[in-house]
Formats: sequence, structure tokens, C-alpha cells
Amino acid sequence: MHGDVFGGWIMSHVDIAGSIPASQRANGRVVTVAVNSFTFRQPVFIGDLLSFYANIVREGRTSITVNVEVFAQRMGLAADVVKVTEATLTFVATDSERKPRPLPPTQ
Repeated sequence: MHGDVFGGWIMSHVDIAGSIPASQRANGRVVTVAVNSFTFRQPVFIGDLLSFYANIVREGRTSITVNVEVFAQRMGLAADVVKVTEATLTFVATDSERKPRPLPPTQ
């Protein structure tokens, strides 16, 4: 409304970014079961270029916890890059009946 990007939009993209390494590790479908932490460190402005970085930080029998960091490249005269958001989410691998399933063994 005042030149800032809506936080819910960023949250949805953090969920997508986190699901990518989780689904790769699970070798299939995953669902988000928890947002363990979510911190907005700085505002995101309209026109910022965002980069999302996600990595697995913990694995359980069926669950995968992923940390996601979001950086914004400010598109003003001086192209600053700042961390704007960080979050930790937990995903669970599910089967064709959408029930939790064990993660496959690692290679």
C-alpha cells in the first residue's frame, strides 16, 4: 500500500522455496506441517529483486526441516543486498493417500 510488499506474499514464496529441497529429499510429495519460526528483518519494497535460499537442517523419520533465507537487492542507484526474511519450516513426506511415509534412504 505504501510501497512495501505484503508479508503474506513473501510467506507463500518462502513456503514454495522450502518445499523444493524437501520434495527432492523425500523423492515425492511433501506437505507443510509447521512454520517453526518466521522473522521479517527488513521491509521488502516494490521493485526489489528477491533471492530465496533454502537448505535442509534436520531430518526425522517422515519429516524434513528447512531453513529459508530471503535477500533483497535494492534497485536504487546503489544496488544494496540485504537479508529481509528468514524462516524455518517443517515438511512431512506423504504417500498417494496423503498419509505420512518414511523418507527414502540417502544414497
